[in-house]
Amino acid sequence: MASVHEARTGGGGDAGGRKSRRPRRVLVFPLPFQGHINPMLQLADALHARGLAVTVLHTHFNALDPARRPEFRFVPVPDGVPAGVAASGDAIDILHAMNAGMEAEESAALRGVLESVLADEEKTPAACIVFDANLLAVPRAAAAVGLKTVVLRTASAACLGCFMAYPMLHQKGYLPPQESKMYMPVKELPPLRVRDLFYSSWSDQEKMRNLLARAMEAVNNSSGLVINTFDALEPAELERIRDELRIPMVLAPGPLHKLSSKNTASSLLDEDCDCIKWLDKQPPKSVLYVSFGSLASLDPNEFLEVAWGLATSGHPFLWVVRPDSVRGLDGPGFPNGFEAAVEGRGKVIRWAPQQEVLAHRAVGGFWTHNGWNSTLESISEGVPMICRPQFADQMMNTRYVEKTWGVGFELEGELERGKIEKAIRKLMEEREGAEMRERAMELKMKVADCLKPGGSSEIAIDKLVRHILSL
Repeated sequence: MASVHEARTGGGGDAGGRKSRRPRRVLVFPLPFQGHINPMLQLADALHARGLAVTVLHTHFNALDPARRPEFRFVPVPDGVPAGVAASGDAIDILHAMNAGMEAEESAALRGVLESVLADEEKTPAACIVFDANLLAVPRAAAAVGLKTVVLRTASAACLGCFMAYPMLHQKGYLPPQESKMYMPVKELPPLRVRDLFYSSWSDQEKMRNLLARAMEAVNNSSGLVINTFDALEPAELERIRDELRIPMVLAPGPLHKLSSKNTASSLLDEDCDCIKWLDKQPPKSVLYVSFGSLASLDPNEFLEVAWGLATSGHPFLWVVRPDSVRGLDGPGFPNGFEAAVEGRGKVIRWAPQQEVLAHRAVGGFWTHNGWNSTLESISEGVPMICRPQFADQMMNTRYVEKTWGVGFELEGELERGKIEKAIRKLMEEREGAEMRERAMELKMKVADCLKPGGSSEIAIDKLVRHILSL
């Protein structure tokens, strides 16, 4: 096992002053969306705690604040995203513009940044760059400056398995998805159905195929792959990936947020920590926490139905409502009578310290969009879920939550206050919800086991440190 001292010195040198090997540095480059920034910086924390110096590359779009992480060096990268594209909020268009801007031959922006970083840091030489798999400009730029790459996949192993199967899914007619076949099982990828596959019917399928093909090429040309999951959660999916990929190392050291003590320092939004004081006053397991993540949104009528569904459920709730939560409106407008109906029982905030909220004794359920970070955080604290996925991998995560792990259920169809009230009561009051809570607590114990000394995630992160030191 690589000790902190070995990571800092490369194992050489002694107290007598004889020449030691230089300490090593790792570069990390997250995709600039909250759900990707968090796990990358959590991984960086884990590597830094084991003695590696860290340099964070970051785009101008959703730029990170270096003052919040003084232990890291931060280096900006010109990303070439036009202001109009950035303002659109369309993640796929932003990603395409970003990759095109960083790859443009006339600018060679990313290569120039890497050359500068490597020249500046000769005293602490960079061993490799760990980059988000969606940053397609990185492999070529890294190869041009002789820098090894490690890929971080911030979604589940099941999601990566779907990426790997994308050509087969097209070949066998599952994709493009057809409305009449949405509930058809994908027998090659149980428990998934066509509607659970990574992209919905409104996606540009050709654009998706090209993006996924290049993302898989980046993985196959890397020296290693890190997936934010753990062996006991997705054993079959990880086994398949390890069998099929042509790379030296596939590691699952997750949940990465459990390896970091500084999770709040990567939030792009200001967290309302006063909500913890409010939770302190609530009975155990009584509160439903409601958050649809940093990107998902509701139309005005859906927002109205959610508000009244929460009000009529009779349960205490903590509801995260971002300023951009409601499509087409500058800010959410709560219906007349809502505040009076929930006074003393409901609390609405703009953004939450989510991991602290989910770990709180008062929280008994989570109504979530099922982004992978939220799903993992809920599993880690033994909190069952009401699932309302919207896009990307959220449908797939929901399917696993419901059918594989049995720790939640999907709220399907149109949002309607009576249906919402019924779902809340099912999770918070009824036997079925209690059984989901029991299974969630069993998964929480598996998380604790993987993080113990000798546990699968601890072994994986130490393997990663040794691998980085060997490059």
